[in-house]
Amino acid sequence: MKILDESPRCDSDRGSRKHERINQWQTFHSRTLLPSHQWKPCRSFRVFVKGCLLKIACCLERVCGLEWYVYAALGIFSAILSFLIDLCVGKLLTAHQWLYSQLEGNNLLQFLCWTLYPACLCAMSSSLCYNICPFSTGSGIPEVRTMLSGIQLPQYLSLTNMFIKFSGLICTLAAGSTIFLGKVGPFVHLCTMVGSYLRNLCMLLHTKKEMADKDMMVVASAVGVASCFGAPVSGVFFSMEVMSSHFAMQNYLPSFFSAAWGAMTFRLLSVWCGDEVTLQVLFQTNFPTALPFLPLEILLFALLGLLCGAVSCVYLTLHRLTLQLFTKTTSLNNRLKTEKTLYTALISFSLAFLTFPPSMGQHMASKSTMKQLLTSLLDETPWTSQSHNASAKMETEWGSSVNGVYLSLSVFLLMKLWMSVLACTLPLPAGYFMPVFIYGAALGRLFAEGIVHFSSSTQEWSSFNPGGYALAGAAAFSGAVTHTLSPALLALELTGQFGHLIPVLVATLLANSVARSGGRPSFYDAVSICKRLPHLPSLIKACPRLLHTQVGHVLGATRVQLQKTAGPEEVRHLVNSSSETQIPIVDSHDVPTLLGFITRSELLLFLHQCDASQTKEHHVEDVCRIQPTSTLLSTCNTIQELGHKSTRKLLLQTLSIMSLIGGQPVFIIDRGKLRGQITWLEMKRILEDLAKEI
Repeated sequence: MKILDESPRCDSDRGSRKHERINQWQTFHSRTLLPSHQWKPCRSFRVFVKGCLLKIACCLERVCGLEWYVYAALGIFSAILSFLIDLCVGKLLTAHQWLYSQLEGNNLLQFLCWTLYPACLCAMSSSLCYNICPFSTGSGIPEVRTMLSGIQLPQYLSLTNMFIKFSGLICTLAAGSTIFLGKVGPFVHLCTMVGSYLRNLCMLLHTKKEMADKDMMVVASAVGVASCFGAPVSGVFFSMEVMSSHFAMQNYLPSFFSAAWGAMTFRLLSVWCGDEVTLQVLFQTNFPTALPFLPLEILLFALLGLLCGAVSCVYLTLHRLTLQLFTKTTSLNNRLKTEKTLYTALISFSLAFLTFPPSMGQHMASKSTMKQLLTSLLDETPWTSQSHNASAKMETEWGSSVNGVYLSLSVFLLMKLWMSVLACTLPLPAGYFMPVFIYGAALGRLFAEGIVHFSSSTQEWSSFNPGGYALAGAAAFSGAVTHTLSPALLALELTGQFGHLIPVLVATLLANSVARSGGRPSFYDAVSICKRLPHLPSLIKACPRLLHTQVGHVLGATRVQLQKTAGPEEVRHLVNSSSETQIPIVDSHDVPTLLGFITRSELLLFLHQCDASQTKEHHVEDVCRIQPTSTLLSTCNTIQELGHKSTRKLLLQTLSIMSLIGGQPVFIIDRGKLRGQITWLEMKRILEDLAKEI
């Protein structure tokens, strides 16, 4: 109905916007002739550039809305950033491998090269964050989720944070699979920063439709996943499941539009650089298409899902206990605050020491990069068979015998379980999705190789595909750790094996059901709780009683209110002492029955009229229009006639309503009497106080 109502005014609005653009450009052009403020550097050039941008914006809006160009630019810029990160990381990893190979024959020098190289890179990343921008550490997804819930954290979208996050992420990824950290989380954060600046540029050009910062961040989070893997559909679903508490349908089409641009540009850059022949999936697999799996294997995939869910519970418990140890231990916490670089170097050196290839690293495929690890785990040939291809695969990466395969996979799973948790405590930009994705693939591979070993005499299992179980294990374990289903679609988009849709989805659903049992928080919820972020859905996981917290229990005192018979002096005092845009109007201060609200602009007009007439007999209700409030919440309503309590307005419901109505304040009443109002600043204060109590 909104579109139909606005359609008759489309021509007149387009004409008025065109004249407004011309007048703005003429105003900027005429200002260049004025001699004032000549001390500003390159003033004439800046005015010329802004005038050109206004002309371009006027021309582009004739085709379609300027916001669609911004969405496309967001996808393209994000893909370029992702490609540059991969290019720099690939060069640094190649240099490390070349230096290690050149030192062959000298174990001491190889050991120093293997351990000091990632330790120095991680220490450099941590030092950049600690000395320049402390807000750039970690994944960034918990902070973006908090901002999408309506709480403003402007320091996490600064330009300094973007450059430090970009540089630190390159150093972290260049440490390789030794540190076992990924890219997704920090890159999603980077995309939200890019989207925020593009949105500001779009608003600078005065578009016809005001773009909300929250909507742009929702789109940017989808673009971040799409530009990492070339997977637009799963990127949008990741944004819906992980990032947004309330995903508006108006963001559906922009998210797909921008994610498609990002995925296409990311894959085209690989083609233009000669890495790929044409647009294709990121991880090429050769699963059989005629008979992907037997009907009986559905039970095995379900069993794998339950196994991944159980292991994810162990992983999440270990991760949560580690975070609590570092947070609640005062001496350790204080030492980490002052010596973050030293701590990062020591932990990185220790992890590299444990993965040194001549020692324990030979049982963990430590020479392989994370992409090579996932590619080898998705191999469709059973490693425990006696074929020539399987023997070559075992000898190069996972062992030289059948027992060596089981030993390598078992050591990999046992060691990476606690090593990845320890790596999560490093104060540097790092992602945590890809490590758990690879871990799940290794778990599924070991499960499949065990089935091959026990069913080698059965002829029906001759077409058995262990790569499909690795694919299902990757989706199930990562989905269980993050409490989402989008990894199932991501696994299919990464490999193109949509024939395994049903078993992958079954495994992911069962793993999620096991991981969610008991109300345990997800990986990102645990980080939010540890950092005490004002994100209510995460706080509820740590303290379920918050789900039933009433607004009246956490509401502060009423700050401003105005009675309907207020005169000029009372209005002037309120205007000078408060910056509220909507002032609640009550019957009287003794009986504060809420009548509505008056905007600040009308109160200023009321004071102007009183000053012009030089009289103090005017009242607010005689001059100003009292507007009715469309949204009211009650502290705790009761229905005496029915003899039972009605639905209480709880804190979670209040946050949901505020997210839907935007930045407007919400008035809280108790039997018609005004008890207070909640703004986003007030809501942030309430959530921060609740986070401190947990």
